Amino acid sequence: MTDNIIEVNNISFNVGHEKILSGVDFSIVKGERVTITGPSGGGKSTLLKIIASILTPTKGNIVYKGKDVSEIDPIDYRKEVSYFFQNATLFDQTVRDNLAFPYEIRDEEFNETKSVTMLERLKLNRSYLDKEVKDLSGGEKQRVALVRNLLYKPEVILLDEVTSSLDAENKDIIYSILDELNEEDNMTILSVTHDEREINKADRIIRILDGKVAEQ
Repeated sequence: MTDNIIEVNNISFNVGHEKILSGVDFSIVKGERVTITGPSGGGKSTLLKIIASILTPTKGNIVYKGKDVSEIDPIDYRKEVSYFFQNATLFDQTVRDNLAFPYEIRDEEFNETKSVTMLERLKLNRSYLDKEVKDLSGGEKQRVALVRNLLYKPEVILLDEVTSSLDAENKDIIYSILDELNEEDNMTILSVTHDEREINKADRIIRILDGKVAEQ
């Protein structure tokens, strides 16, 4: 019985005649913290979107818990494998509306107490629930988006340069919660980053160069 939670098998991705990824292979063990690095334009974010099932590979497949992702209902998969965009993707309404969404897709009642607890873990108090998204700073938006992704704790979180545009304070807050999730909840974290601090926290580093795994 394998301990691999995600297997990336011979992934290639083309746009027209241009090869973005070619024959990418690696696996990730449950609870592992893996960072993908490499030059800009090398295919890192494309690979993360394929693992998130946002993009479909030209060749190869992704296996999650022993099952081909193409055979898993996308909604069910995304409940367990949560993708976090570089720029926070929030509805142009209130923070409450955004945090209610994970409950709505599960036909469950909004849990305000849990939502406030998660906001407070990310240094946002109860008053943020009724703030308009348009009035939040970039760092606050990222933290709200992270809360929304974590209200139902996924098995795996995929992070695409999520701290690249944040100041030191916001980076510290996000790194702190990620450390807790990985160390205390054994959450698997796969991130794309150029941030040295984030790279240093990784159990393993996978370097992508010209669409291929250069080292891991």
